[in-house]
Amino acid sequence: MAGPDHGHPEPGPDAGTADLQADIERTRSELGETAQALTDKLDVKARVAASAHDAKNTVVTRATTADGSVKPAIPLAAVAAVVVLGIVVWRRRR
Repeated sequence: MAGPDHGHPEPGPDAGTADLQADIERTRSELGETAQALTDKLDVKARVAASAHDAKNTVVTRATTADGSVKPAIPLAAVAAVVVLGIVVWRRRR
């Protein structure tokens, strides 16, 4: 099984102390980023809060107009069409 490809070559057998220390620091940094990513992924409370915040923003964005006023839940034209259709059906059945 091949090791992970980190995008940088590992120091060879003839590498100096500075090369080895730089590689160790890079590895520590990558390990720290991985640990932070896992911590963030396992923080259910924060993920739920972020998801709720995103959902709220989506609803607010869709429910308001550009000037900040609230859009009607059902467009007036749709309500009028349903009323007219209801009257036509009701009159035909009588």
